[in-house]
Amino acid sequence: MNVVFDFGGVLFRWQPHEFMQRLLPHVASDEASARSLVQRFFEGFGGDWGEFDRGTVAAPELARRIAQRTALALTDVQNVIDAVPDELQPVLPTMALAQRLGERGHRLFYLSNMPAPYAEHLELRHDFIAGFEAGVFSSRVQLVKPEAAIFSHALNAFGIEARDTLLIDDLLANTEAARVAGWQALHFRDAAQCEAELVLRGLL
Repeated sequence: MNVVFDFGGVLFRWQPHEFMQRLLPHVASDEASARSLVQRFFEGFGGDWGEFDRGTVAAPELARRIAQRTALALTDVQNVIDAVPDELQPVLPTMALAQRLGERGHRLFYLSNMPAPYAEHLELRHDFIAGFEAGVFSSRVQLVKPEAAIFSHALNAFGIEARDTLLIDDLLANTEAARVAGWQALHFRDAAQCEAELVLRGLL
């Protein structure tokens, strides 16, 4: 099986509500205000942030747009943008699952919506990324999940077939789009749930 991992929220920690409460406590003072801020700031990872993922807007312009749209201070917005890379720390239980899948002979790839500066940061900081056979970062191809085109691009880039490919992703819209594209898909919630489903599929 070809197993394709998402990064943020799967192999790397990404809990934006907790992140915002820690970084901007004067704006996100509790869970409810943090959730509201996350929605305003990231727009469901569409809008301005989606263009950052796509590689069609740079960080300074993104900060200006978000500050204008949300009425947050520009310095607060820039602090969030700058702090994301260090927030993306490896999720050790999921990394262990990937290692076990590789040991079982499955081919490992990644497909991640990731802005260019964050992708570069992760590659420089985390050597284990080089252990994947290949990968696609959205900003480098100017395509984003859940668009159909990025799934076709990934298959071509990896030289694999959809029917033999499993996407592991924490966003339901992405797993649904993968299935429409003919892939198998597993909606990730945590490492224990993921492991149980991989066992049921006979992959572990």
